[in-house]
Amino acid sequence: MKIDRYEEIFLGISTVILVVFLGALVYAAVVMHITMVGMAGSIDPDKVAETPPFDHPGVKEVAPGKYEAVVIGKAWSFKPKTIEVPAGAEVTFIATSVDVDHGFYVEGTRINLMLVPGQISRMTYRFNEPGTHLLLCHEYCGLGHQFMYGRIVVK
Repeated sequence: MKIDRYEEIFLGISTVILVVFLGALVYAAVVMHITMVGMAGSIDPDKVAETPPFDHPGVKEVAPGKYEAVVIGKAWSFKPKTIEVPAGAEVTFIATSVDVDHGFYVEGTRINLMLVPGQISRMTYRFNEPGTHLLLCHEYCGLGHQFMYGRIVVK
């Protein structure tokens, strides 16, 4: 019967495709260290401005060559709008939103966070080269969404 043979071929090809996809996923996670960014904590969205570290948004050096950038997403801006760090610095972004879901995407890097009210997002990245990176909101957040951007200046 030809139908049985075609089914065997289809199942074989399907199995090979699944194994290849699973291999690509393992390679990305283990070799390339690509992981999903998880929730780093929670906060009352109505009290962000009075809750550390969000009561003082901006960049601070926490150890030699290590910085923390505390960022708040709010319709339709990032606070601070410009983040300056030295080249070679390891920067941990700690971010949240006070109103609606926002995106936090830094052009030319693997930084891509969701800023959800009540959720603290955290990600660490090392900027090796000097330059300016565009910071964009990639999650539609209302009528002024297209104006929500910032810059990361690596000196």
